[in-house]
This record gives sequence, structure tokens and C-alpha cells, in this order.
Amino acid sequence: MRGALAAVAVLSAGAGALWALAPGGLGRQAPVRITDGVSASAYRELSEAASGGPGWLGGLFELATEGTLVALGLLWLWTGVRAWRDRNPGLGTGVALTALGTVVAYALSEGLKLVADEERPCRALAGADPLAACPPTGDWSFPSNHATLAAALAVGLALTRPRLAAATLPLAAAAALLRVLVGVHYPHDVLAGAVLGGAVAAALLVVARSAGRRHQA
Repeated sequence: MRGALAAVAVLSAGAGALWALAPGGLGRQAPVRITDGVSASAYRELSEAASGGPGWLGGLFELATEGTLVALGLLWLWTGVRAWRDRNPGLGTGVALTALGTVVAYALSEGLKLVADEERPCRALAGADPLAACPPTGDWSFPSNHATLAAALAVGLALTRPRLAAATLPLAAAAALLRVLVGVHYPHDVLAGAVLGGAVAAALLVVARSAGRRHQA
């Protein structure tokens, strides 16, 4: 019961944060275009700082964006292999639930994109000069799928095997920041994705951990 309540609390806090960060596209016919405010200003500063670097920096940042997800995926795979090798059912359950949480969070992220209809900053902001190619119209910005996936994997692995937190959490933060630096997301997009992925993964693992303790008792 305590685990279920904790999971509800985590999901409620996550939902509240997403509501606060959402651009408010529900029920509107036209896409939401954010052209001012704190997030737009931060986007301009970060993306302009990145675009002012040498030409090869854009390619490096794009590669690093995908590389963070690959690194997290490899850490997940390594943890799964270790669970199988050591015949550790607790670790194996954590690995499986991390994968489930990642899939569920991604599906929710895709659903939220269709509700919010937030235009990408590289199209909404005049003079935007993204390092990466701006995604096509209809590929909405809120929340960031990359940040969602990275946070779900990072939080799930950190809760499953806490010593991995020192690697997974910075990787997730880098994945989120890089999406802003290459110019395809606002800061609030990646923050929302991180909240979504982290909350879903944490809720699943909190419930599983509580159930495991009851079983042992």
C-alpha cells in the first residue's frame, strides 16, 4: 500500500509539473508558437552560443545527442547481462521495469505532442539558426522524446543499481541540454520530457520494490 501511494505521489507531482510546463495547445486549431518568455530567451542564448562555434561543432553535438541514448542503452544492456549472469531476480526485475517504463513514457510523450501541437523553436522564432536540421512541420516540439527516453532509462537504472546514477543522470542531463543546443527544442520541452520519463520509471520501480519487500516479509 505504501509503495502504491508513493507511486501515485510521484506520478501526481510529474503530472503537475507537465501541466505547468505545457504550452496550452489543447483545443486550439493552430499550432502553438512560443516567441517570448523565459524559455524562448534561454533557447536563443543557448542555441546562438552553440551556433557561434566552429563549423564541426554542429555535427559533433548531433552525434553526441544520439550517443547519450546509445550509452544509456548499453548500460541498460550491461545491467541486464549482469542480472542474468548473477541470477539476480531483483536486478532483472529492475531492468525489465526500466524498459517498460521507457516504452510507456515514450508513448505518453508521443500522445502529449499530439495534444500540445507546439511548433519547433527553429520555425517559430525569427532568425533561429539551428545546428541540426529543423524537423518537418507536424513533428511537434513538446515534450522532447529524447529527454523522455534518456530520463526514463537514467532514473530506472539509478534506482535499480544506485551506483550507476553517477553515470546515467549526467548522461540524461546532457541528452536534454544537447537538444536545446542543436536548436530543435525549447528548454521547457526537454524539462518536460525529463519529468515525464523520470516519473514513469520511478513510479514503476517504487511499486515493484514495495511489492518485493512485502513478499520477503
